[in-house]
Amino acid sequence: MLTKLLKTTLALSVMATIAFSAQGVRFNVVDGDAEAKHSNLVNKEIQSVGFVLSDPHVRINDAYKVKYGTKKLANGKVNPQYDPKWVESLDNLGFFTISNDTALRPLLLKAPQLGAFSPFNLHTYKMKSEDKTYVGHVVPSTMLDIVGVKDKATRAKFEAMFVPLDKLVQKKIGGKVEINQYDALPAKKMMTFEISFDRPEDLEDYLDEFQEEFEAAFEEKQYIIAGFKNFKEVYEDADQDFDKYDAYFTYSLCHFTYSYNMFNKGRPDAGAFAPCSMYMYIEKGTNKVVIGMPLLKSWVAVLNIKDKTKAKSADDLDKEIIGILKSLGAKEI
Repeated sequence: MLTKLLKTTLALSVMATIAFSAQGVRFNVVDGDAEAKHSNLVNKEIQSVGFVLSDPHVRINDAYKVKYGTKKLANGKVNPQYDPKWVESLDNLGFFTISNDTALRPLLLKAPQLGAFSPFNLHTYKMKSEDKTYVGHVVPSTMLDIVGVKDKATRAKFEAMFVPLDKLVQKKIGGKVEINQYDALPAKKMMTFEISFDRPEDLEDYLDEFQEEFEAAFEEKQYIIAGFKNFKEVYEDADQDFDKYDAYFTYSLCHFTYSYNMFNKGRPDAGAFAPCSMYMYIEKGTNKVVIGMPLLKSWVAVLNIKDKTKAKSADDLDKEIIGILKSLGAKEI
């Protein structure tokens, strides 16, 4: 009787674990170096399933080595960025932002916050400590949960975009599929802001000035503008309806020191969330720029990051980004 009770209790415990956990990041894990296969995949193959590559960033690990692993600069002077604890832990680390623009268009019209993962990174990395290559992305249901999309039809269509992509990755990269599990997202998952402005006769004049000011503010704080995609322009060029918005674009942001301390120091899998995608849009005829981006604390939750230093650095970056936006006149909503 006791044995039966223990078995029943164990079964219920397992069911509870499954019921209260979610899938976070999906990776195909293949033996050996698959850098060439991945390059061919993102540059040629993904178009066959409707995706396009926006801003490739190849072998970021090489830049880490130059910036943080080199004691002296080319001019012979001491490198102020040199990390005395430098360890070359990666053979490869690459960010490749992609999106299925055609399938995404009607979804952005209904749920503009999907720009927080549009485009998203089809991430790849290989550590020196093992002869395996990882290729993957954040699970779409988790993307939807982070941005707060609840409509079932929108969720189903968004997730459907990933089915042919995942099949293609399995075909071209192969290996074993590994998906991490996490318990819960933070109560606040996104940062969302509005900036009011006096609407000029020519909106482009305002946008040019705003974007210049935005980029300068982030670059001053050592952020890299790792990508930019103008969805409004993409759809206008394709003669596709996107008239709900007078402007809609996304920035890909990267803080290089943060990325180095996260990705080169034990958590290259976190690169699936990088670079940070910040969406901005102006609804037709309005005088407000709406801005949104996932909080980095969402990374910490999904990836089960327990290291206190790494968790604090994510929290510090959230605070800094919010501060920069507020300095530009943004108000949280």
